[in-house]
Amino acid sequence: MPATMNAAVMHGHGGPEVLVPGRLPVPAVGPGAVRVDLKAAALNRLDLFTRNGHPSLKLSFPHIPGADGAGVVAEVGADVAGISVGQRVVVSPGLSCGACLDCLSGRDNLCRRYSVLGNRHPGTYCESLVLPAANVLPLPDRMSFAEGAAAGLVFLTAWHMLVGRARVRVGETVLVQAAGSGVGMAAIQIAKLFRCRVLTTVSSPEKAARARELGADECIDYRAADFREEVMRLTAKAGVDVVIEHVGGEVFEKSVLSLARNGRLVTCGNTVGPTAGISTAHLFTRHLAVLGSYMGSKAELIEVMKFLGDGSLRAVIDSEFPLARAADAHRRLEGREGFGKVVLEIGG
Repeated sequence: MPATMNAAVMHGHGGPEVLVPGRLPVPAVGPGAVRVDLKAAALNRLDLFTRNGHPSLKLSFPHIPGADGAGVVAEVGADVAGISVGQRVVVSPGLSCGACLDCLSGRDNLCRRYSVLGNRHPGTYCESLVLPAANVLPLPDRMSFAEGAAAGLVFLTAWHMLVGRARVRVGETVLVQAAGSGVGMAAIQIAKLFRCRVLTTVSSPEKAARARELGADECIDYRAADFREEVMRLTAKAGVDVVIEHVGGEVFEKSVLSLARNGRLVTCGNTVGPTAGISTAHLFTRHLAVLGSYMGSKAELIEVMKFLGDGSLRAVIDSEFPLARAADAHRRLEGREGFGKVVLEIGG
């Protein structure tokens, strides 16, 4: 086992420039854990929040960000069964206690000790990662390491939003905000698994074309038109059954107004801000539901990986950067001009 490894680390909070190459000790493998030699890691919006910092986030520096990764098992600790050295695996990004009622009931994302790799714990922007054996899943043969890294968090999040929270039904109409985002590209595909009509918002004709390749039926350029007015036009003023939302602010407010009677809005983020105003009268007179969603359970990730494994769903990669250029990868993600996931290449 090598004594040290390459990593992209933060020595403090700030802009992309605080993310620099470094060498750190390779962590030891304890009972119930495995060491994975990572081949790829993917970026998420959570990585930007971690890098920027917030009052409730207390980190020990240097810190390694990153929730998503894929690689090869290099070492297996005591009391681990069903995982072998040399096995191709994908990282399950959610950490939980494994012993509370929520964990034992298959709702580990509701565990009071739940956290995400790379947020408060060392993450995947490194060559070697030690994590609980419960946090690795077999990487399907048809998927590359980059595709595996690009799939985990966003497909888990989108699956939990649509299937776990919204209880999407065959034939419904779904509005997916921000088709080019990781959650957006995953939600479009999952909605089409349920044979839904999918409307989505985009910022350019190029992104609209990419969204249609994934199955979107209608693409609304929000820079050229009011998306709520377009939703009403496209649905003959009925509105949509489900909205997948992770932007916040005015987008959240107009998304609520885009719902049909008995509609459900599910939110998992607030890219532009944490506050929004909605009319409670609009909620109860139209029998609407506004649902929060945070990550998803390990069982849900196992389920969604089956569809990724047989090609029914696919990870979409926007761009790839070497680990040493993690700061440039963050700049790419922050620029919001890409479509799909930004991935870091690690190792050989």
